Amino acid sequence: MKRRTFLKVSGAAMAGAASSRLKAVTAGPRKRRPNVLFLFSDQHHADVMGWTGRCPVKTPHLDRLAREGVRFTRAYCPDGICVPSRASMFTGLHPRTTGVLYNSDRPPHPERLHPLHSLLRASGYRTGCFGKRHFPRGLNEADWDDSCTTINPKLDPSRENYWEWIKQRGQYDSHQRDFKGSHKASLMAQISQTSPENRTTAYAADRSIDFLRQAARADQPFFCWTSFIYPHQPYTPLERWARLYDPDRIELPGNVNEPVGNLPQRMREWRTRTKPPWNCGSAAQDHAIYRRYVAYYYALMSEVDHHIGRVLSALDSLGLAENSIVIYSSDHGDFVAGHGMVEKCAVGHNVYEDTLRVPLIWRWPREFVRDQSHNGLTELLDVYPTLLELTGITRPGGGYDLPGRSLVPLLTGGRLPEKPYVVSENWSQVTVIGKRYKLGRWIEPLGKYAQWNWGKTHPGMLFDRLRDPLEVTNLIGRSETRDIEEELGKQLLQWEKTTPDDGKRTVADATRKA
Repeated sequence: MKRRTFLKVSGAAMAGAASSRLKAVTAGPRKRRPNVLFLFSDQHHADVMGWTGRCPVKTPHLDRLAREGVRFTRAYCPDGICVPSRASMFTGLHPRTTGVLYNSDRPPHPERLHPLHSLLRASGYRTGCFGKRHFPRGLNEADWDDSCTTINPKLDPSRENYWEWIKQRGQYDSHQRDFKGSHKASLMAQISQTSPENRTTAYAADRSIDFLRQAARADQPFFCWTSFIYPHQPYTPLERWARLYDPDRIELPGNVNEPVGNLPQRMREWRTRTKPPWNCGSAAQDHAIYRRYVAYYYALMSEVDHHIGRVLSALDSLGLAENSIVIYSSDHGDFVAGHGMVEKCAVGHNVYEDTLRVPLIWRWPREFVRDQSHNGLTELLDVYPTLLELTGITRPGGGYDLPGRSLVPLLTGGRLPEKPYVVSENWSQVTVIGKRYKLGRWIEPLGKYAQWNWGKTHPGMLFDRLRDPLEVTNLIGRSETRDIEEELGKQLLQWEKTTPDDGKRTVADATRKA
């Protein structure tokens, strides 16, 4: 296959010097390969962490991880939807290459994808996944040595599932109230009545800690993926966490009252609804509805942080921390009332910073630098090649060239040339994100998605992230930014030409829509 020359960088020499210590660790019989603990949440807005200083959320354990590790402040997801983003992250490939652009899609050629957990398991790692995996079917479900799911077991087959467990604990009705019952609540926000020890967060953390205890006694490295459902909707926190945030004192984003006409058609519909769960029209008239939703979102992040702290504490007490790579990230973000919106409105866009930028933190006490922040463009697609280098595993042939790159030089105190841009796509919109500007163009959707052709009602988006960080001034089609739009369009065309499309062709040429 053609190499993606538009993303190729010439950082090999710098990478060699920066990773010389790493090679000594991963090669040779004297030292064991590093363990990998991947802490993951669903729908985490990148600014909603205490260490960012951008909101009053309390996340002491993530703050500690950020201080002890390396932070990437401009990391982007490959698709602002759960399943495609996760599938791409675990294969290192863009959604159009995996063939998974929406939650219901399945990869047409899974044998070409080489999922990360499969490579690690084949190379001697014990693998475990605890919580919301949410992969497409066919992505090597059997290559987890141990697993449990916190979502519908029909959607996420595992050896164990939370649904049966919570029934045995006598709180299935409470769990159903949190999820199905919340659809009757404004912006799907209400207080949970489930006991703290029976929450999905506690369950995923408990199973992860059990896995770590077993790993401490075993003579093999491990890969543990702890994947929390929250802060994804429904926004149903426990009273304990909700008490931390007084809705009356919540400060809403500056673009909460953005004119509805600015937005794509699907988002306009949400902004004018008055019936739950997505009654943004009611919230626009009564901001107390927005503030409660944001307060409960913060509360869910504090709950996730608490259980992340429990898992990290177990890693410390078991003597595993020194030789364990810890990663924290999320599959995509949440509007948190930005643009007057809730959730991610996946069918309506794939451009806004709130939903495409994600947290990304790496820590390895023995090898990585501490308390470093990198502001250059990175993406979840970089996780795959980075872990392959860190673990010394070679990806087999017969697949596709990887569009991402290893971040090892940055993690170990070296340098990498900055990426000129990254790309995120779904079946309706593809966005090229540069250092300052981003361009989102509509794709003509095919098949079952043809009904949602937003290019007919909206011209696309061009934002200046420097002068307009809230992304409310659309510069598309303006004479003063014509050169910028053309340049980003060329980059997008190059990406379109060099990125294999091995899916069901649910996307068309992204550049033919202005």
